[in-house]
Amino acid sequence: MAIKLGVIADDFTGATDIASFMVQSGWQVTQLLGVPDENTLVPCDIDAVVISLKSRSCSVDEAIKQSLKSCRWLWHKAGCSQLFFKYCSTFDSTSEGNIGPVMDALMDELQVDISLICPALPVNGRTVVHGHLFVNGQLLNESGMQYHPVTPMKDANLLRLIEQQSKGRAGLVNLDYVRQGKQAICHHLESLRQNDIRYAVMDAMLMEDLMPIAQAVSDMTLVTGGSGLGAALASHHSGHTLAVSAIGDVPPAIDRKTVIISGSCSVMTNQQVNEYKKISPAIELNVGECIHNSEYVDQLTDWVIQQSEGSLAPMLYATQSPKSLEMIQQQYGAIEASNAIEQVFAETVRKLRQQGFNTFIVAGGETSAQVVRSLGIGQISIGAPIAPGVPWVHDLHSDCWLALKSGNFGEIDFFWYAQEMFHI
Repeated sequence: MAIKLGVIADDFTGATDIASFMVQSGWQVTQLLGVPDENTLVPCDIDAVVISLKSRSCSVDEAIKQSLKSCRWLWHKAGCSQLFFKYCSTFDSTSEGNIGPVMDALMDELQVDISLICPALPVNGRTVVHGHLFVNGQLLNESGMQYHPVTPMKDANLLRLIEQQSKGRAGLVNLDYVRQGKQAICHHLESLRQNDIRYAVMDAMLMEDLMPIAQAVSDMTLVTGGSGLGAALASHHSGHTLAVSAIGDVPPAIDRKTVIISGSCSVMTNQQVNEYKKISPAIELNVGECIHNSEYVDQLTDWVIQQSEGSLAPMLYATQSPKSLEMIQQQYGAIEASNAIEQVFAETVRKLRQQGFNTFIVAGGETSAQVVRSLGIGQISIGAPIAPGVPWVHDLHSDCWLALKSGNFGEIDFFWYAQEMFHI
């Protein structure tokens, strides 16, 4: 069957996020890890293919390069009917990019003159009202995202955010138009286009608000947004109820060797790490050791192996409070500290895999990308959701199972519950 949607996701957790929501809304989905090339086989018998990039925090030029290569593969080789640029529901992008420049490059490549901006994911507390993005009822720039180590969000106004980093003007499709339905949305989008508006920001307060948006834009060449819109598009085409099922496989309980790797410094991940430390062995990475101790990876690997006989998986974490993170960045430098931590995580995971570990629960987009690359995984299937937007995923080639969690997703007991799913 023809592939209805090709998704270009700007990080690995965001890719599994939208893939999971589309599966729960009735679609067959395959996820590719990294930019495809001429040797990448086009998946068969699927509704959507999701390409996972690590383009959220790289240079603008590199983000554009990766995204355009993925776009051309999806459009020309895979023959997708529609393309979707997927970014985080907290619109992680500073005034220098990367969302705006990538959007502009994709729009120019596909020769479209208007696209929409729809990051809302109400089931996870991300709503857009009067063009302002809220997280659990708080303005984006007051939600904890202002402390993000890579993309600190200082403004909640999506119209201002996109105009600062792109080459066109933004307009709003407010909640009144959205709740009038498909025709009102289409009419207003056309009005914006005729007035040379390049980016249409969409209000949405409830998951149900995303359905008329999906209906209105189902024939657009390019759309952009979060996983909520992806779920609505799948639901619109499949006729399934919007993302309420819990279908999919979970890791088999027999022969599980599991480790938790947490690199996110989000508010929720801090709470999840602190909760899990109460019930299981955990080690906090020392940045100085990451930078200066050549034997640190072996020490961490040995510790995980020693702790793996317990009923719950051991945890390695670099998760920090905003104050502690600021002190670390002042001492070592933000980029240097981050690179050292991610490199240690990657090398430790590689060694653990050699020792038979086959299940990796990972928190943070950057950390997830490093873990997946260190394992050499190129394609995964989507399993059952652990939390909205966080599914189990399975690499058939290596038989590894992974949970790749965006920072603020999941409940406080996420790390425990993920394991409980395959112990039931």
